[in-house]
Amino acid sequence: MIKQLSFSNKYLLLFFALTVATSLCAQSFSFFKPNALQGWKLPKREVRAVWLTTIGGLDWPHSYAQNSLVAGRQKQELCDILDKLQRSGINTVLFQTRVRGTVVYPSQLEPWDGCLSGVPGRSPGYDPLAFAIDECHKRGMELHAWVVTIPVGKWNGLGCKTLRSKHPNLIKKVGEEGFMDPENTATATYLANMCKEITERYDIDGLHLDYIRYPETWKINISHDAARQNITGIVRAIGNKVKAAKPWVKYSCSPIGKYSDLSRFGSNGWNAYAKVCQDAQAWLRDGLMDALYPMMYFQGNNFYPFAIDWAEQSHGRMVVPGLGIYFMSPSEKNWALDVITRELQFTRQYGMGHAYFRSKFFTDNLKGIYTYAQRIFTPTPALAPALTWENSKQPLPPTNLTTTEEQGRVVVSWDAARVTNNSPNLFYNVYASTMLPVDVSDARNLIAVRYAKNSITVSPRNAKMYFAITAIDRYGNESQPLQALKAAGGGKSQLKMLLYSDGRVLLPVGADALWGRVWVVESLQGQHVATLSSQSDRLDVRSLVNGVYVLRALNSKGVGHRLGMFTKK
Repeated sequence: MIKQLSFSNKYLLLFFALTVATSLCAQSFSFFKPNALQGWKLPKREVRAVWLTTIGGLDWPHSYAQNSLVAGRQKQELCDILDKLQRSGINTVLFQTRVRGTVVYPSQLEPWDGCLSGVPGRSPGYDPLAFAIDECHKRGMELHAWVVTIPVGKWNGLGCKTLRSKHPNLIKKVGEEGFMDPENTATATYLANMCKEITERYDIDGLHLDYIRYPETWKINISHDAARQNITGIVRAIGNKVKAAKPWVKYSCSPIGKYSDLSRFGSNGWNAYAKVCQDAQAWLRDGLMDALYPMMYFQGNNFYPFAIDWAEQSHGRMVVPGLGIYFMSPSEKNWALDVITRELQFTRQYGMGHAYFRSKFFTDNLKGIYTYAQRIFTPTPALAPALTWENSKQPLPPTNLTTTEEQGRVVVSWDAARVTNNSPNLFYNVYASTMLPVDVSDARNLIAVRYAKNSITVSPRNAKMYFAITAIDRYGNESQPLQALKAAGGGKSQLKMLLYSDGRVLLPVGADALWGRVWVVESLQGQHVATLSSQSDRLDVRSLVNGVYVLRALNSKGVGHRLGMFTKK
């Protein structure tokens, strides 16, 4: 199948530049350097995701829970990972729940995976899925249960053997591996019941399918149209069960990164539609899925035109390209950091989110990817797009907002909103600004997202701030804001505004002699944004996104001193 790209006029010039630049020298194409972010108003809604694998403990866990002490360490390790993800602006964790015919929760259908206890089939002594969901929600992040569908592991592995004993006609052997048979209608029923079990028992925010396709080594003896219908039938069966149980759960999958050959760019024989019978774009078009996370682990002309194709065929739903950050590893393809950062900036211009594969490469800061993300995303947290096609009714706002000040910190409290729109519970978004009313359409004013409590303590860093609170339901719909009528914070030593011009901040006279030449940039809420240096009386902040910041001097002993505030615009 050959598809024509239906480019809109405003993207024709950009696409021509991309094809020339990437074919000649991607390194020299300055459009995608960090400074290209100058002047951007960052999106308030954007999926920023990461795949967190459990298979073999690749991302987590790195110890076996064979007693309560080690189980505690295992839990703490996950908390540390989630803390790092939260600090970098991640709002969605794709948590590997079904591994290879084995799972990481107490299931009625399949045995425990061995990654947790060290022994396949043995419980780690707690429920890792429930724990992960709770910890993600504490941090304002969504957890999507990642289910590997068709592969069930080694033929004599626990998962495959268990399934073969219970459902002998459901599993086919290809090489040394076992696979669920996509041509057997019982496969759809089995997988739908498994996903129903997860959805009904756990407070997940999404259900994410992996490997929902024919294995590339499978000999397909039927027409490709019939094969695609088999895969689509599984997708439909699972979706029906998930949405019947909880319509607010986001239903997604990770298709092959190239949907099909394009008119000017071939897929080199590896695509979703023709090779593995995965009609993923139709799943969005026909309303069978809420989102796609195409595995776009490519660069240059193997990435950009295919990313545009996914965006143009989104049918108003979510497309979140998966970025292959593992290819930056010297043991893989040793990509440079800017291969990923250019792709990330490009997908954002098309209104798409992004997902990193895998978590450990991200949190280990491979080639500085975590540092980059922290600088770009930490000042402006983002909400995931709302499922308006499921429910677009706006929830009621909270009531009775109050602020109290305690030793330079501000406690913001409010009364819970009443649930009225088929959502099991509500979260809250907290906004802060030096202006009244607080503009809740501006992502720069967000300081907490999907907050589960009815009060929050913030440190406005000696700045007088106004606050606003909105309720957000499980579909992602947001209420009208409840606005504070007076400012809070500031105290007697309110920070002065530093002069800003042409991407640079004028440093106070003599600051370098007192404190050195290392400067820390923070958000108004005290979150670290960047550490910069300067050899002159002006600090270059062009790499920062637009917003209001606090500048702190840092001496050789690591002691900081707040110098003032500045507005980058």
